[in-house]
Amino acid sequence: MLEIQGLSKSFDGLKAVSEFNFSLSPGELAGLIGPNGAGKTTVFNLITGLYEPSKGTIRFNGEDLLRLKAYQITQCGIARTFQNIRLFNDLSVLDNVRIAFHGHVKYGLAEATLRAPSFLKKERELTQKAQDLLKIFNLLNRQHEIAKGLPYGEQRRLEIARALATNPKLLLLDEPAAGMNPAEVRQLMELICWVKAQFNLTILLIEHQMPVVMGCCERITVMDFGEIIAEGSPQEIQNNPRVIEAYLGKEIV
Repeated sequence: MLEIQGLSKSFDGLKAVSEFNFSLSPGELAGLIGPNGAGKTTVFNLITGLYEPSKGTIRFNGEDLLRLKAYQITQCGIARTFQNIRLFNDLSVLDNVRIAFHGHVKYGLAEATLRAPSFLKKERELTQKAQDLLKIFNLLNRQHEIAKGLPYGEQRRLEIARALATNPKLLLLDEPAAGMNPAEVRQLMELICWVKAQFNLTILLIEHQMPVVMGCCERITVMDFGEIIAEGSPQEIQNNPRVIEAYLGKEIV
């Protein structure tokens, strides 16, 4: 599904990502981990068109993503959440999700201006779809509240719901458990696995909370200083000396 070859990105001579080679098969739930500053979010920004790579290739279902703008990449079937939550803070919970359905709108400007029956019918359908998603994420009872007023954990869930509204095939989750308490983390783990199965998704997850990574991911890739240093099952990664060194430092003898 996703094929990345030789991907590199430099900022003023500083290599954030270097010769990154990675692939994802349909239906996988994979993790991308590493210390702060390892280049993980930069990889997400390159995949989704926010950054232009210094070199390398990214293909999604055979499509060259480097030729596309960010909104076109979304239309191809890639959605993401962000390390720092990016909601439309002053809009309602419902409107945050409704906006994400814009790619599914079939009516034209004239129909919308005149509020034609076809426009009203489609708007009702989109509202129902948005409410269905909010119900899945236990947010339906808050649909008319302003997004910035939600507790932090619920804002995280809303961001995932909004991403799913774009009808993705690949979902990129950037530290979805950040700032959550242990109970919320457990609920999130269950939600990620359920969403993957329910929506037939492939998921790539960046996360610092190891219980989430080890409990959800089938395969883990580890980055350090912009490079891949290890890849394998959760058990293999836990016991990998290079990974332990990257997180804990080299033993002094």
